[in-house]
Amino acid sequence: MLAIVDTGCANLASVGFAVERLGVRYVISMDAAIIQSADHVILPGVGSMPYATAQLKRRGLVKVLSNLTQPLLGICLGMQMLLDASEEGATNGLGRIKGLVTKLGASDLPTPHMGWNTLENLDDDPLLFGVNESDYVYFVHSYALPIGAHTIATTTYGQPFSAVIRSGNVYGCQFHPERSSKVGKKILENFLKVKP
Repeated sequence: MLAIVDTGCANLASVGFAVERLGVRYVISMDAAIIQSADHVILPGVGSMPYATAQLKRRGLVKVLSNLTQPLLGICLGMQMLLDASEEGATNGLGRIKGLVTKLGASDLPTPHMGWNTLENLDDDPLLFGVNESDYVYFVHSYALPIGAHTIATTTYGQPFSAVIRSGNVYGCQFHPERSSKVGKKILENFLKVKP
């Protein structure tokens, strides 16, 4: 069973529809017991980091998400919440993956970065099985994680940054796999095959 965390600030329906098309049983929940008992957990997010982390605290989910041992996937802002902190509002994250989210700094390009970009520098990781260099995925964001030790795929918008990250059982996609056509579908399928 898959739990999609109800953060109060995410496009939950899109994520739900995407996994439903894969034939996966899922529940959208803010209940700690349900999230803890799930085989896989997705943490979606849209909007601002300060608001999103405040919602996690208000719903009593910080401790739960900080201690999950099953596969956990953060999507877009959900990925950023998995990190130590963000420059957006000088906000602390969950600290599941080391790193500081920074504002996209390309002054000659508009923000938010919105649209299709290619994946680059893919690591050999089960999450990326069947995904190829230069495959397109869909982004909507103004902040990103610089490339670091946990980066398993990059993209470039003015400057290169982390498109996919991993540390142990914790994964993150800066893009929206639920909006990324066949490539996004493949990534979600791969995540759901990761053994708890």
